[in-house]
Parts: sequence; structure tokens; C-alpha cells
Amino acid sequence: MENKDLITGFDNIIKGNKEWMEFVKNDVTGRFQQLAKGQNPEILWIGCADSRVPANELTGTKPGEVFVHRNIANMVIHSDMSMLSVLDYAVNVLKVKHVIIAGHYGCGGVAASLSRKQYGIIDNWLGHIKDVYRLHSAEIDAIEEHDKKVNRLIELNVKEQVFNLCATSIIQNAWKERNDLAVHGMIINIGTGELIDQHCTFTNNDELGEVFSYK
Repeated sequence: MENKDLITGFDNIIKGNKEWMEFVKNDVTGRFQQLAKGQNPEILWIGCADSRVPANELTGTKPGEVFVHRNIANMVIHSDMSMLSVLDYAVNVLKVKHVIIAGHYGCGGVAASLSRKQYGIIDNWLGHIKDVYRLHSAEIDAIEEHDKKVNRLIELNVKEQVFNLCATSIIQNAWKERNDLAVHGMIINIGTGELIDQHCTFTNNDELGEVFSYK
């Protein structure tokens, strides 16, 4: 039996694309013709895969201005070749100037990591967030309200992922070659649309500690 809702949903995607094509056709700035020739973004955005946190809308940027990688809970895992490939291309080929780790309040992945429930294969991914909890368990456990507990772990997770990113050889080797690359941590408040600076910006490896800083 044909599922009419599925057909309607797909038709809406096609309709939306036709509207976008019309917008591109009527644009007189020439920016889309320029974009067709290549990209030159200054920002790499590593965010959550959550459908409510699109990078361009949140930053008020246009197509071609933000290079994006997204996964569950905006994680930087040193064995994740997808993330590392995106990072290497963004930093060494596109020469982005800002890398933003963007978490968001109410993140389902972070909330799931605080439970003992099994969700499936994603449990292996959530284990990396549980590691962040382990590092900060005393602070997290001292918070009584569950939502506040989750949101504090979201903030701490962003800071840990910023550190993980700065600890990569990709970022540190780039710092050796140029002084125009910064790594930032931010939190999105979905209800207000605000991007909240977590004040954990790095522009070199001086503060990473002796074990993590490459010569």
C-alpha cells in the first residue's frame, strides 16, 4: 500500500528545491555563479547532527562561507577518520581561519550518555561522552536538577572537544606555519538562537600541557 505521507514529504522536498532554484535564478549578485567555481570559507563548523542547529542560519552566513562537519554531540574523536579528513581539508586546503566546536543545550546524545539505558550501536559513540562525565563526575553529580546536569555536561563536553581538536597534529602543525587559525567552543541556545561563547579559544598550543603539545 502506498504511504501518502511519505509521498507528500518527498514531494515537498522537490517543491522546496524548485523554489530554491528560482531564487538562485533571480539572484543578480553573481555569487552563485562564483560558488559554482569553488569555495573559500573562513569557518569550519563541527556541530551536532541535531536537525535544529543548522550552521548557516545560526551564524547568519551565506552558502560557501561555512565548511561543516556534524555528528552526534559534536565529538572530536582521534580515531574518527571522517572528522580528521574534514579537518585536514578545511585547515590545509581551504585554509579556514576559525574552527568552531558547537554544542547545544538539550542535546539528546549528551542526555543519553548520562543514563544506563542501551540504545544500540550508538552506545559505543556515547561512551566517549561518558568519558567526559568521568573527568567531571564530582561537579556533575553535585547538580540535583536533571536538565541542569545535562546542560552542564554539554558545556564541559564542548570544552573537552576543543581541547581534543587542539591536540591533533593537524591543528598544531598548522599553528607552526601560520598565526591566523583559532579554535573556539560555543553553545547554542535553541530557544533563543543565541551562540554562547564558552571562552575556551586557542590560537596556539602553549596552554595544552607538555604531554599534548608537539614540538
